[in-house]
Amino acid sequence: MPYLDATDATDTFDPDSFEAEVIGLATSLGDHDSGSHLHQRGQLLYARRGCIRITLADRLCLLPPSRAVWIPPHTAHRAVMQQTVDYRSLWFRPDLSMSLPNDVRVIDVRPLLRAVLESIALADFHEDWRHGRHAHLLGLCIHEIGDAPQEAMLLPLPSDRRLVKLTSQPDRMPPELQVLEEAVGASGKTITRIFQRETGMGYQQWRQQWRLMRSIELLATGHSISYTAAELEFSSDSIFISFFRKMLGDTPRSYLDRSLPI
Repeated sequence: MPYLDATDATDTFDPDSFEAEVIGLATSLGDHDSGSHLHQRGQLLYARRGCIRITLADRLCLLPPSRAVWIPPHTAHRAVMQQTVDYRSLWFRPDLSMSLPNDVRVIDVRPLLRAVLESIALADFHEDWRHGRHAHLLGLCIHEIGDAPQEAMLLPLPSDRRLVKLTSQPDRMPPELQVLEEAVGASGKTITRIFQRETGMGYQQWRQQWRLMRSIELLATGHSISYTAAELEFSSDSIFISFFRKMLGDTPRSYLDRSLPI
């Protein structure tokens, strides 16, 4: 059974060294940092329990429980896991990856896709996926990935050199616009234009999306609503909950409860 535990986590696992159409892995790791890397294969990374933060060249990506990210072939990425994360990873051969999206996307993993992922992740590394039941499973998996609802858990990063410090510290709360003006020596209008041009969002909108994603990361790693609200500079728990509901249409507790695997 291809299950990698914490003891094996320091070993180098190279999915590109296999010939099979798809390689699956079931893994539990704690406080793990993959470092920046890429694969010749496309990867589907599914957070079954816990939360994974993924840094791409131009975006931050967050995987709450029960979500997955599709990473096309040759896309550099770094995955950081805090506390214990139970996840599944599938790597698709480049020719199969052409049938999947050509951009990075976060998707909601519905029950059918979850069941298929689990089956493939626990299959032998040398399984033949060209015939019979396994061919049907692989075809269904590819279809479900392409058909899955997308989630707004990607945050584009500006590339302007004046904002490097802001984007290189994903754990640190982005400052208010007035504070950022002084730090980078540019006016609020200039900063807003930079963000609009390079991320498609104004700075305030970008900062709110960062706060939302960071709040989910904190809550999913066991922090309380009160701690999260204070950490993200909300004046009260109720104001934080109202913000969360406005952004996602749900309370933090309900959102996380719905994210738990069945």
